[in-house]
Amino acid sequence: MEKVRVGMIGAGGMANAVHYPSLAEMEDVEIAAICDINEERLHTTADKYNVERRYTDYRKMVAEVDPDAVYVIMPPHHLFDIVIWVLEQKKHVFIEKPPGVSKLQTISMARTAERNGCITMVGFNRRFIPLLVRAKEMVETHGPVLQAVATFYKNTLEAQVHPYYKGAVDILTSDGIHAVDTLRWLCGGEVVSIASDVRSFSTAWENAFFALVRFSSGATGVLLTNWAVGKRVHTFEIHSLGISAFVDGNAKAMIYEDNREDPTAVWDVKEVAGSDEFYRFYGFYHENRHFVDCVKEGREPTTSFRDAVKTMELVEMIYKAQM
Repeated sequence: MEKVRVGMIGAGGMANAVHYPSLAEMEDVEIAAICDINEERLHTTADKYNVERRYTDYRKMVAEVDPDAVYVIMPPHHLFDIVIWVLEQKKHVFIEKPPGVSKLQTISMARTAERNGCITMVGFNRRFIPLLVRAKEMVETHGPVLQAVATFYKNTLEAQVHPYYKGAVDILTSDGIHAVDTLRWLCGGEVVSIASDVRSFSTAWENAFFALVRFSSGATGVLLTNWAVGKRVHTFEIHSLGISAFVDGNAKAMIYEDNREDPTAVWDVKEVAGSDEFYRFYGFYHENRHFVDCVKEGREPTTSFRDAVKTMELVEMIYKAQM
């Protein structure tokens, strides 16, 4: 397959911010058609990327265009029926996180994909941030990861209704899942045991999630998320014998080794990515590149629907393991 022909379902803010510009830069990708029920948004996006074929009915788009892969960039509570239908047409599928609103939906999508021989991927972009990838590789030169910390803080206290689709999806599943999935990736292995604390701070809904997770790899993962604090802060720690990495995916990473006072390395996120474009330095281009390569080579992406089931299982465990 020299060129992957992609059909896009969704022309909203997220798709336009990171997925369209990423795919448009790839010479081996053709955005063959775009579908959106909002015609103004549809035509604005199609005009920007010189896409001739435009639809408001995704079934018609898939039938007429016959793309190799379909991006379904929709809110999580709108995903399921569309994704299942596209998979039943035997099309490879990329979706944004979270992969539905429940573990059951994710399992059902994964099984449908397997039954139809489809390559699938969920947009857990933190795994693809060049800065974080480099930091993880550096730590692992000393041995396996022993401990990792994923923090994700926000302030949504002024929200009069639930901040995620008016309550269609809970905070941990909808957004905190980024930290959950990254913790799985950093630590490796399967969950062996977990203790958690889930809280509601000044809201009618749960908005803080803390967990201590032991993995079969031997690593311990710490999750610290709270949507009732000062501002958005999203950072990671990765530790092995004699080495530690402290990573802010929006700014820089600092590496410390062997008890030395000064850092071994300080890396700037944009310098590592070789770009000051957000979709490049924050991993979105690289996740899209990974999906396209997997489609071309017929292999399973690292964040396939099958793997995403495990992240959704860990989200469920955090709720069930409350102290």
